[in-house]
Amino acid sequence: MLVVGFVLAFGAAAGPRLAGATPGLQLLYILPCFPPYAPQDLGERLGGMTLGFALLIAAEVFLLPDPRSPSYQELVARGAATAARCTRETATAPWILSAASVADATAAGQALRPSRVPEADRPAAPGVRDRALAHSGDATRVLLARLRELPAVPDPVTGPGDHTLRLLEQVAATADRSAHAMATGRADRSVGTAPLEEVLAEYHRGRVDRAEDRKGAVRTAVLRRQAALIEVAEVTVAMHHAVTVAIEGRQSPDGPGRMPFWYADQSAVRLWWVRLSVHLSPRSVYFQNAVRTGLGLAAARTVAAVVSLPHGFWAVLAALTLIRTTNAQTRTTVRQALTGTLLGAMAAAGLLVLTGHHTNVYAVILPLIMLATFCLAPLLGVGWAQGMFTLTVSTVFAQLDPAGWQLAEARFLAVLVGSLIGLVCGMLAWPRGAHNELRRDITVLLRAVAATITSTTGTLTDAPRPPTDTPTVHHALLLAESSFAQYQSEPQRPSAPQPDWQAALIAGYHAERGSQRLLEHRDQHRQDPPGEGALGPDTGAWLTGLADHVADEYRRFTDRLEAGGDGAVTADRPSTSTPGPLSSPGNHADTPATALPCCTTPTPGCRASPPTSPGSPRPPGRRPTDPPVVSAGTGRPSIPAIPAPSGRVPRLVARPGPVGAQAGPLRTERLSPA
Repeated sequence: MLVVGFVLAFGAAAGPRLAGATPGLQLLYILPCFPPYAPQDLGERLGGMTLGFALLIAAEVFLLPDPRSPSYQELVARGAATAARCTRETATAPWILSAASVADATAAGQALRPSRVPEADRPAAPGVRDRALAHSGDATRVLLARLRELPAVPDPVTGPGDHTLRLLEQVAATADRSAHAMATGRADRSVGTAPLEEVLAEYHRGRVDRAEDRKGAVRTAVLRRQAALIEVAEVTVAMHHAVTVAIEGRQSPDGPGRMPFWYADQSAVRLWWVRLSVHLSPRSVYFQNAVRTGLGLAAARTVAAVVSLPHGFWAVLAALTLIRTTNAQTRTTVRQALTGTLLGAMAAAGLLVLTGHHTNVYAVILPLIMLATFCLAPLLGVGWAQGMFTLTVSTVFAQLDPAGWQLAEARFLAVLVGSLIGLVCGMLAWPRGAHNELRRDITVLLRAVAATITSTTGTLTDAPRPPTDTPTVHHALLLAESSFAQYQSEPQRPSAPQPDWQAALIAGYHAERGSQRLLEHRDQHRQDPPGEGALGPDTGAWLTGLADHVADEYRRFTDRLEAGGDGAVTADRPSTSTPGPLSSPGNHADTPATALPCCTTPTPGCRASPPTSPGSPRPPGRRPTDPPVVSAGTGRPSIPAIPAPSGRVPRLVARPGPVGAQAGPLRTERLSPA
C-alpha cells in the first residue's frame, strides 16, 4: 500500500491528466485489499467495472454532453492567424495596431493561458508532441504580446524603411504558414523559416548605421524599435519550429540548435525520466505529497487490519480524501468532515431503523440521494459531501446486505480513524506545505540567476568566470514553479506581508532565455570580420561591472529571504505586462512590476542597456555599486547610470528590448521543458 500509494500520487508530476486519474487508480487498488477475497470472481468484477466505465462514457457523450471546447492546437492556430493579421496591419499606415486589433491579440493570447484550458486538454505530458505544442502556444503568446507593444515608428510621415517592411512581410507569411499547419495538422517543409531568417540576417546588418541621425548620433528610439522587430522575427521563427515539432513529433532539418528544442530528438522514456527525476527529491512538493499520501494509506490499512475495523476500507478512503498539503488545511478539513459524517451517520441510522429490510425502498430512494450527493455536495463543501456520501453508501450497502443502524456507526468510526491518521501525517510530513519549500526554491533560483548573469557576461567579454556549484536556472525553475503552483492552492496568511514570488520566477525566465539568446547570437557571429560586433576592453569592463552589481543585488535578496524576511521581493503595482521568454512556457498570468534588480544581460525588456554617448554622467550622489532605485511614477527599478565607454555600441550589446516588456510568464501550470 505504501509503495503503490506513493507511485500513483507521484505520477502527478507528469501532468494534470495523470493526476486526474490517480484517485480512481488508487480506489481500484484499495478496494481489493479488503475482504471478501474472492479471486474466482475476478472476471465478474472486471466485467462489472468495464460495464460501469462504458455506461459512464455513454452518459458523458449522449446524455447532456458538455459543449465542445476548442483544442489547444486550434487555439494556437487562431493565435498565429491573429498574429499574421496584426503584423500586416503594422506594415501599413499609420504603422500601429488599431484598438480592435489590440483587443483581438489580447483575447487570442489570453485564450492560450493554460488556466483557461480544461485540464484534460492542456499539453502538459512529458512527450515530444505535448512539449512542442506547449512551446508553440507560449511562442504565439509572446509574439502577440510583442506586436501589441511594438514601439511606434519614430517618423510616421516617412514610415518604416524597406528593410522593416520586408521583415514584417516575412513575419506575417511565416505566421500564416504556422496557423495553416496547426489548423490542418500538416507542416509544409518546402518553405520553412529560411526566407524569414534570410531577411532577418539582412536586417541585422547595418542596423546601427540606419539608427543614426544626420549628425551621426544613434537614436535610441530607433534602436528600441529595431530590437522589438528582431524579437518579433525571432519569436516567429521559434513558433514555426515548435509547430513543426508538435505536428511531426521530431525536429525539422533547418531547425535551431539543441536549445530550446532539446526534447525533439529524445525518446519517450528519456523524456519521462527527465520529468520525474527532477522531482525525485525531498525538496519537490510532488515528492512530499506522494510521501504524505503513501504513509497515510499504509497507516490506515495497517490500523484497519490490526483492530479488525468493520468496513476498514472507509478508513483508508478517509485518509486518502482528507489529507491536505498543510497541517492547517488538514485540521480544518477533518473538523468539517467529522461533523458532516456524524450528521450523515445519524440520518442514515434513522433511515435504516425506519426502513428495516425493505430493499425496494432503498432502491427507490437511492437515485434521489445520489443525485443530491453528486450535484449539491461539491457546491456546499467538505462537510456536506461527507455527510451525504455517508447517507449514500449506507443506502447502497443496505441493499446488498441487510443491515441495521450499526452500519452508520461503523461508517463514522472508520472516518474517525482515517481522519486521525490524516492529522498525524499532516503534522509529521512537511506540515507547512509549500510555504517553506517555495522560499528555499526561490532562494536557489535567484542565486542561479546571479550566477547566470556573471557567467554569461564573462563569456561575452572573453573573461570566463570559474564554475560554481549553483544549480542551473532551468533546474531551479522546475522546482520553484511546482512549489509556487501548490502554494497558490494553500491558505495564505493575510496579516503577513507576502513576497512577490511571481516576480522571482519572472527574473528566472528572463535570465534563462536572455542568456541563451546572447550566447547563440555570439556563436552565430564568430566568423564576422575582425572588429565588427566585437566587445572592446572598455565596453567589456563596463558590462562586467554592471553584471557584478546586479548579481550582488540578487544575492542580497537571497540573504534576506534566508533570514526569513517577507518583504524582500514585493509587488509595487499591478501590471498588464506581457508574457516573457518562450523557452519557459507556462501559466502566463499577468505579471506585476517588480522590485527585483534589472537583468544585466540585454534581453527583451531589459532597461540596463548601456548609454550610447561617451562619458554619460551618473546621477548626483550615486555610485555604480549603489542598489537600484524605483523610478517615480512607474514603480519599476532602474539601474544607476554607469559611464559607458566611448565609441559605437557593438552589436552584441545594442539590443535593448521594447519599452514596457518587463515581465515574463508565470509558470504555475508548467507546460514544456522537463
